[in-house]
Amino acid sequence: MYKELEKYKENNSFTFTIEDSLEDACNASEGSGVFVVNAINGDDKELIMVGSTGTVQNDGSLKSKNGGLYDKIVNGHQFAKTGRKYSWPAQMKIENIERLEVLWFETFNDADKGIPTSVEGQVLQNFLTKNGKLPRWNVAF
Repeated sequence: MYKELEKYKENNSFTFTIEDSLEDACNASEGSGVFVVNAINGDDKELIMVGSTGTVQNDGSLKSKNGGLYDKIVNGHQFAKTGRKYSWPAQMKIENIERLEVLWFETFNDADKGIPTSVEGQVLQNFLTKNGKLPRWNVAF
């Protein structure tokens, strides 16, 4: 588990294979926060990506796109200028990834006020410190 994310009570996870529909498999909320993607092959698990959605405004309010975490995971662009529902299965095939485990956390809601990009940055910073690089599906931060 990622210690920066343990305190967020609104969370869940799902797994995804090439044969699955990401739209059907994704159980993420429409809230704002962070998602973590692990590649799983047999007993091996590797953190390959961290993402977030939602922006905190100057007045402390949240600006989020409709669909929140669910929409960002399913329709957010990655690898090509196309939604993850298309690009993830293609990339999984290229990399011979059996399945993905996606964990999501609402970091900004009535109970919690963790700025999504800040929390994402903390997870990535700890990964960078430990591994000397970002997860392989994170292009930059």
